[in-house]
Amino acid sequence: MTRATHGPGRTRTPEELQAIAERAGRDLAQASAEEVIAWASATFGHGLAVACSMAGDTVLPHLVARALPGVDVLFLQTGYHFAETLGTRDALAQVIDARIIDVLPAQDVAGQDAGYGPRLYERDPSLCCRLRKVDPINAELTGYEAWVTGIRREDNALRANAGLVEWDTAHQMVKVNPLAAWSFDDLVDYAGTHSVPVNLLLTDGYPSIGCAPCTRRVEPGEDPRSGRWAGLAKTECGLHL
Repeated sequence: MTRATHGPGRTRTPEELQAIAERAGRDLAQASAEEVIAWASATFGHGLAVACSMAGDTVLPHLVARALPGVDVLFLQTGYHFAETLGTRDALAQVIDARIIDVLPAQDVAGQDAGYGPRLYERDPSLCCRLRKVDPINAELTGYEAWVTGIRREDNALRANAGLVEWDTAHQMVKVNPLAAWSFDDLVDYAGTHSVPVNLLLTDGYPSIGCAPCTRRVEPGEDPRSGRWAGLAKTECGLHL
C-alpha cells in the first residue's frame, strides 16, 4: 500500500480495525454526534481524519476539532470548485483548531485537459470524479485508521441506512458518520449557534454542492442531491461506494 503524504500511518491490522468498527457500530447505534466523535477521538487520536467538501459539512470539522484539536481535515481541491466553496474553506480555517489539508489530483486541470481532452466532466463524469476526487482521497486515507464523513441518511436512498460507525471495506479502515441522523435544519441550527462559516450557496438553491460544472440549483420539493450531475443516472462521486 502506498504511503500517504499526511497522517501518522496505521498501527493496527485491518482485522483489528474491523472488530473495533463492528463493536462500536453496535454500542453507539443510538449515540449523539458528540458521543460518537468523543469515542473516535479517544480511540484513534490523530489517526483520525475528517473529510470535508466545504459544502454543507463545515459543522463536521468544527465538532471534531472541539474534541480533537489539530485534527487533519482533508479538502479535495478538484480545481473546479465554486468561489463560494473556496471562500468557505478559508473562513473555516480561521475559526477551528485543525490542519486543513488540500488533497490534490495527480494533474491540474490543464494537465487533465491535455491528456483527456477539455470538459471531461461532460463526456465521462465518473472518470473525472475518479481522477480528481477518488484516487487522491484513496491515497491520502492510507495514512489514517479512521475517517469522519458528513454523510446524512436524508441525503438519498443510498445513504438511508448509514451507521454512525461502520467498517469501510473499500479503504480497509473505520468510517465514522456522526451526523448520519441529522437533518439539514440540524446543521443550520448548529452552525448558527456556534458561528460556523457555511457555504453561501446553501441558501441560494444548492442544498448539495459539488464541482461548479456539475452542480445546478434544486427546485423546491426536489431531492436535495438532484442538482448533482443533473440529467444523469450518476448520484455519487464514488468516495462512499
